[in-house]
Amino acid sequence: MRAKQLSWIILITLSLVWGSSFILMKRGLEVFSSDEVAAIRISIAFLFLLPFLLKYKKIDLKKYLVGLLCMGVFGNFIPAFLFTKAETQISSSLTGMLNALTPLFTILVAYVWLKTKSSAIKIIGVLLGFIGALVLVYFSPSNQSNNNAIYSLLVVAATLCYAISITGIKKYLSDIDSITATVWAFMLMGPPALVYLLCFTDFTIHINNTGAASAIGYLSILAIVGTALSVIIYNNLIKLSGPVFASSCTYLIPVVAIAWGLFDGEAIDPMQLVSIGIIIFSIYLINYNTENKIKGGGTS
Repeated sequence: MRAKQLSWIILITLSLVWGSSFILMKRGLEVFSSDEVAAIRISIAFLFLLPFLLKYKKIDLKKYLVGLLCMGVFGNFIPAFLFTKAETQISSSLTGMLNALTPLFTILVAYVWLKTKSSAIKIIGVLLGFIGALVLVYFSPSNQSNNNAIYSLLVVAATLCYAISITGIKKYLSDIDSITATVWAFMLMGPPALVYLLCFTDFTIHINNTGAASAIGYLSILAIVGTALSVIIYNNLIKLSGPVFASSCTYLIPVVAIAWGLFDGEAIDPMQLVSIGIIIFSIYLINYNTENKIKGGGTS
């Protein structure tokens, strides 16, 4: 299979998986607090990956520490807490739609950090994307628009973290296999999350609540499929096609998130659909005429 075809298959699969993540977080929040849901997600992913350490224990930790911390902190730890906190006040569908800002921040971070060139059309795409995001938040179905704006900013901050992680992986971890990078990133982030969960939250109390078993089940799917396994696959995609193409999975993530939101009875304003169309079009402009150099693993 050609690298370009494989890249698109991975992209679509990840979009479907991650587009479902927001409804899984919502299910977890029915029983646990936002901090607990985030810590549970990271802890389960850590415990799932722990046996892999036996095979992937050889690593030059000094050489790759910055990249692993970048991936662990900005790609998993901080966003996990920001997303769950945001979903205590805004819908899972709105969270998924705002997640589409990731490629916009990716192009900005890559420009500042990697000194990549940005054409006028890419700059226009970035500006359109942020306009779309403002419209998205403004037309959020709620009587508490100010509250929506504040919690929506948490999602925006999470997408910025993702952009930093994506660029950091490309810069520091390009010559290390994805499984090793993922395992070690969670070895660094997992223990603090587990200690926080067990010692500084009411998890041991909430675990006895009605529905806790189902919530843990949903969060286990989120942690294992939507976090641990997907991160491994996503790291491969970054190396295969570059950070901008990889971040474009946000084309489909909002669509999947909206579908789940409608299925769950969430209200969606028609103008939100218009705004997500603006954001998706802006991502198209960012990737327009971009030479991802997939076979060589280069960036745009």
